[in-house]
Formats: sequence, C-alpha cells, structure tokens
Amino acid sequence: MHGRVHILDSESARESTGHGSPLPLLVHGGPGRAGGGEELGGLRAVKHYMQRTAIQGSPNALTQVGHSWTAGAQVFEDRVHPFKKSFDELRIGERLLTARRTVTEADIVNFGCLSGDHFYAHMDKIAAADSFFGERVAHGYFIVSAAAGLFVDASPGPVIANYGMENLRFVEPVKIGDTIQVELTCKQKTPKAQRDPAEKAHGVVVWDIKVKNQRNDLVATYDILTLVERKA
Repeated sequence: MHGRVHILDSESARESTGHGSPLPLLVHGGPGRAGGGEELGGLRAVKHYMQRTAIQGSPNALTQVGHSWTAGAQVFEDRVHPFKKSFDELRIGERLLTARRTVTEADIVNFGCLSGDHFYAHMDKIAAADSFFGERVAHGYFIVSAAAGLFVDASPGPVIANYGMENLRFVEPVKIGDTIQVELTCKQKTPKAQRDPAEKAHGVVVWDIKVKNQRNDLVATYDILTLVERKA
C-alpha cells in the first residue's frame, strides 16, 4: 500500500483540514549551485512520495487500526496489576499509575558507588554547581531503575523476563528532593512462535513508560519489552 490513508471520525473531524496535498510545494532548481541542488516536482516527486504510506486519524482510530497504543488514545485502569495478567488477558491501552518516590542524596551516592559511575554532575557538588544543571542531578539509569522498582510486581506471575528497552530519552534532570511517578501503558502485543513444543507459549508485550516529576514534567520516556506467558 502506498500513499495516504485518512480516517475521519467524530473525534478528529473538528481538527481535520482534509487529507492535504500528496506533494509539498514545488521545489525546483537545477543541480549544482544555480538551483541549490534541489529539484522536486512532477513525476519524479510522485514516485518519491509513493514509496511512503501515512495513516492520519484520531489517536483512538490509529490505535485500533495499527493495534498499537498511540499517545492520547483511551487508557484503561484495573485493580489487578498488569504484570498479573497473561498475554491474552492484557488489553492495549491498559495503564498503571504507580506510587511516588522522592529521590535523595543517598540514592545518588549509593547508585554511583554501586555502578561505578562517579560523573561529576552526580557526585561533585562544587563542579556540578558550575555545570549545565546548576547542581547535582540523579543518574539517568538510576531513574530507569527506580522507575522499574515502582511499576514491577515482584511476585511470580505471567511475566517471564525483561526482553529489552527502546527509544530511551532523558528529557529533564531529576534533582535531589524531586519526586517521580511512572505511567505504564500496554502499547503493543506480538505473539512469539514456539521454538520447541515443550516451551511455554508466550508473546512480547511492549509497554510505554513515562516518568514524571512532582510538577508533572516528563523526565524520561522509553518503551520496555517483556516476555509474557500466553494461555495454552
């Protein structure tokens, strides 16, 4: 499939301006210095853009069509922790809002000693005062670890293992005294083929992670992948 698919519904109609032009404004100029090396238009441009596919619609529509939770789409909350549910029981958009944790100086010092990461922005009060941050900040990987401590259910259950992490970004620094909280949302589910008949059936679940501070500012965002048991 090539081109653009426009899904218009009551949710997105007010903001929609139509599907738009399949091509941008004509950019034309000969190769080299005379035309700035740009030439886009006519059949060449059509062929270029026909290599791409775009789907436009509301977050809920995109989630349903793509079977992958899109930011802004509906979320669901349940009394049962998501890590207590099998692959089949989990719903796309299922969310957990965790308890909060305040980051202390001891947290930063202990993590630095445990990891061996003594970077001055975390450990040297005087040097950190002259840094980009103006004071000491928590290690980014401490925030990731502390976030896991907030959203993981430690007891045995359907979650088999951590399968990886993707798209990690540290957006804002976390300073001593800041309080963090995590939003965990089931983003995508993919059944995994069994390599051995004796192997337990399972699938890969992608979770959208957003770590925020006490001002509701986003401090870290990433996806984690877990292996989760499927019902036989």
